[in-house]
Amino acid sequence: MSNTLEELFYKIYESLPRQGPGDAKSLRKAFKKLKGLPFHPNILDVGCGTGGQTLDLASVSGGCITAIDNHGPFIEILKKNAAKTLQKDRICGIVQDMKTMNFEKDSFDLIWCEGAAYFMGTGNALSAWKMFLRTGGYIVISELVWFKKEAPCEVKEFFKNEYPEMKYYRNIFPVIKDTGYKKVAYFALPGQSWWDEYYIPITKKIEEIRPYYTGDKNAKKVFDIFLLEMDIHRKYSEFYGYGFYIMRKE
Repeated sequence: MSNTLEELFYKIYESLPRQGPGDAKSLRKAFKKLKGLPFHPNILDVGCGTGGQTLDLASVSGGCITAIDNHGPFIEILKKNAAKTLQKDRICGIVQDMKTMNFEKDSFDLIWCEGAAYFMGTGNALSAWKMFLRTGGYIVISELVWFKKEAPCEVKEFFKNEYPEMKYYRNIFPVIKDTGYKKVAYFALPGQSWWDEYYIPITKKIEEIRPYYTGDKNAKKVFDIFLLEMDIHRKYSEFYGYGFYIMRKE
């Protein structure tokens, strides 16, 4: 991706409340599955973006959260947003690559990652992060998956380019077992979670900035990518989406 395209992508993403599908209600639903956590758990939020889920997690958990992302402006936005809340003293934002984390062994009671584990590959991420989790602690991830084994050619072709390693949702269960965790729960993220804090804000941002890029072919390419993705989701959301996977280290 050229620097111009990357800058425009980030310009859009930095304006969003969440950098991927998700919502506070689903976060709370997942958190309720975690039994036996300390009263004030130590939490790592991997790939936190601007921290939409980080702030929700701080509110529901009462814990101390270390939130990491490799894009510095995301962390600055997180810090500004956290400073406006009652949880500001319990959130620490760090610019850090998830592939090279160097926290001490057994540092966390909970590792949370919404939509970002795929950057490493789900199995690789679960294996690599296990050392940072205390025995009895939890990892919660949301992962883009197929809800049905068969899907129309158009949506299959789209994800052949966007996420060629995307799995049928049940095929994540053996990955959890093989990396040494016990599956606690799974549920699918509701379809509306794609729109309220992700696609609708993207649409508004594109409408806002498009006039400034009239005649810019690179910008049009970026806008078209987002619009195509939204169109695919409108037509085929029954076939794919995000699954929440909750697992425990034993």
